Amino acid sequence: MNDTTQSPDSTPSPASGRYPRNVYVTAGASLLTDISSEMVIHLVPLFLAGVLKTSTPLIGLIEGMAETTASLTKLVSGYLSDRIGNRKWPTVAGYSLSLLARPLLAVANAWPAIFTARFADRLGKGVRTAPRDAIIADSVSADRRGDAFGFQRAADTLGAFIGLLIAIAVVFWSQQRDAQLERATFTTLAWLSMIPLALAVGLLAWGLREVATAKTAARAPARISLAAFDGRFRFALLCVALFTLGNSADAFIVLLAQNRGASVLTTLIMVLIFNGVYTIFAQPFGRLSDRVGRLTVIMVGWGFYALVYLGFALSSTVWQVGVLWALYGLYYAMTEGALKSLVADLVPSAQRGTGYGWLNGTIGVMALPASLLGGLLWQWFGPSATFFFGALMAGVALILLLRLRGRPLAVA
Repeated sequence: MNDTTQSPDSTPSPASGRYPRNVYVTAGASLLTDISSEMVIHLVPLFLAGVLKTSTPLIGLIEGMAETTASLTKLVSGYLSDRIGNRKWPTVAGYSLSLLARPLLAVANAWPAIFTARFADRLGKGVRTAPRDAIIADSVSADRRGDAFGFQRAADTLGAFIGLLIAIAVVFWSQQRDAQLERATFTTLAWLSMIPLALAVGLLAWGLREVATAKTAARAPARISLAAFDGRFRFALLCVALFTLGNSADAFIVLLAQNRGASVLTTLIMVLIFNGVYTIFAQPFGRLSDRVGRLTVIMVGWGFYALVYLGFALSSTVWQVGVLWALYGLYYAMTEGALKSLVADLVPSAQRGTGYGWLNGTIGVMALPASLLGGLLWQWFGPSATFFFGALMAGVALILLLRLRGRPLAVA
């Protein structure tokens, strides 16, 4: 088991590869984890609604509670990784917890079991995300962070693409083009999904290296309070919170596709195309954020999101939902890597674990009201209301984010 410490901002020689070792290892783990997740995650709302007969508001509550409660862990785990000077083992522990939770999906007979499985899986994500992002940011120089995060997100979504191909094959083999998901299909995929997740845990435990920056940072007293951060970072978090309030769980897009007449197989193919678009464009947009600035790319992405959500609200056919879902992948490609790079630009290395904790915690905490509101709006006014609200909040957040334009962002 290799736990060698490497120096911060290390750049490999041309002969050794384009990125430092940690970027490749975390990208590989993300690829394997998303193979596992995407085999089942988009079928969970269909399983809840079609097999377990769960109401739409309750589905929203399950998704929101799982994300929100677990998100408190993201803040704590990031802070602890700063305090103890170790990013590797919190990362490994988080992936391991998700692995231990996966069998619950396979044996679930009622919605509380699904909720427990989703909560434990998101808790694992909460433990690992901030330390993992911090170790990536610490491993590369500032002018290559967008590129590195884009590469990691591209590997993540390539894994999603592969996982969806496996799910499509199993669904086609077991139930063809049936409109409703069958229990046996879901159970088979839940068991199979454990294999790549176990490989991801092994890869991280063997291959991830601690960065010297984290050990040095541990000598300084890290503070978890937001008051310890730059005002620009706090304002950026406010904008993210408002945007996320309208960004209900993607489970509602799955339900929208079914509402418009898509079969289970057609829905999975739509998600496959979405992840293909995301995979292709994640790294180019990450590099673009290195050149033109994080805020520019994020703002374009949020504006694009608002337009896509308006499209979802106005859609009436399966093909319209499919086209919009593909375009939705561009929003993710524009914003995911750029937003994580923005945190590294605004937060010094000694606070980066905590900074990523605040980012992920803010997104997760807002996921509860976002998903609950999404479910209630759906039930009270119809599916379109959920997406109109999302477009509105994206517009509000975008206008506020304009205030950060023209201010220097990079920290020393």
